[in-house]
Amino acid sequence: MKTLEACYELDFSKINFQERKVRITHPKTILMGPPKCGKSYLIFDYLSNFKSQEYIYIDLNDFRNNKEDVISECEMFIKQNSIKVLVIEAYDFDFKIPKCDNIILSTRKSNSLSGFKKLHIQALDFEEYLLHDTKHQNITNSFNTFFKHGNLPELIAYEENSKINRIQEILKLYCKDKTDLEILQLLFFNVDEKKSLFQLFTTLKKKIKISKDKFYETCKIYEENHLIFFIQKYNQPKAIKKLYSYNHSFINTVSHTKKFKNEFTNMVFLELNNKFKEIYYLDNVDFYIPRKNYIVLSIPFFNDLLLNAITKKLLNLVLEYKISEISIVTIGNTKNFFLENTEVQVVPFYEWALG
Repeated sequence: MKTLEACYELDFSKINFQERKVRITHPKTILMGPPKCGKSYLIFDYLSNFKSQEYIYIDLNDFRNNKEDVISECEMFIKQNSIKVLVIEAYDFDFKIPKCDNIILSTRKSNSLSGFKKLHIQALDFEEYLLHDTKHQNITNSFNTFFKHGNLPELIAYEENSKINRIQEILKLYCKDKTDLEILQLLFFNVDEKKSLFQLFTTLKKKIKISKDKFYETCKIYEENHLIFFIQKYNQPKAIKKLYSYNHSFINTVSHTKKFKNEFTNMVFLELNNKFKEIYYLDNVDFYIPRKNYIVLSIPFFNDLLLNAITKKLLNLVLEYKISEISIVTIGNTKNFFLENTEVQVVPFYEWALG
């Protein structure tokens, strides 16, 4: 009973919550998502609607909490104290949930439960980052920090010289062992690349001893939990997919090799992923959104010398796919021109992301 009594004493009313574009709105919700994306803070925000004596917050990752006590005594404890909200963090679907009016679960697994709404939480988009970033008054400085260190909320408060170490610690949080970490590092190093799982497996097998089943199973878990994303070539499901990460800055965390274009394109993908369910790629096109007849190219350092080459590559696609809108996302360049009757907007990332 000590575990439940200690958890019942927790009070989150004084936590300063920064607004997010996603909130918990359903009384029975399963929160999923990569580590350190803000799942717990969304829970704290939800709990702020209740008095502290009306909820109990149980984190099964806290090794002070006895899981057996939770399993055997929680339902009785809820009844005795007229608790309205039960929160279980790190729920593993290995025991029956006690009855309660409101139940919020966080988990790494993609399991479903009858009557529960699943909510996938991602890290900050650029607009949310600006709300969290109180250090910089200049949008250019905020963009530079966002690009360099990524989109995880807690990193904003870290000192510059501690951020890489903290990101590496966060990667380890999701890995059961060294093999899992090797897989994750390989995947993050290959973002914005067209490589099959078999190609990636072959690369890793040269470095460590690992079975194909283990590699494929782990990649599936990472994909289900939105640590990684695979996007298809449009209308070609058997073509090699492109790979992206939930935090664009992970490339610099896992290797000294500079892959500026890959990192920038991953950042562009994440903004699109927050807005559109279906994202594809085409030949010579980073991203295609069929629902909007929209093409997005990631060209960090666009210049007029590239104009003729881009025009030739895009013209046939504009006609074939009836493209109505084209964005070329850059670091800082701005320009407008037309392909046939379609306007092409060359725009800095920070303007495009906020537009």
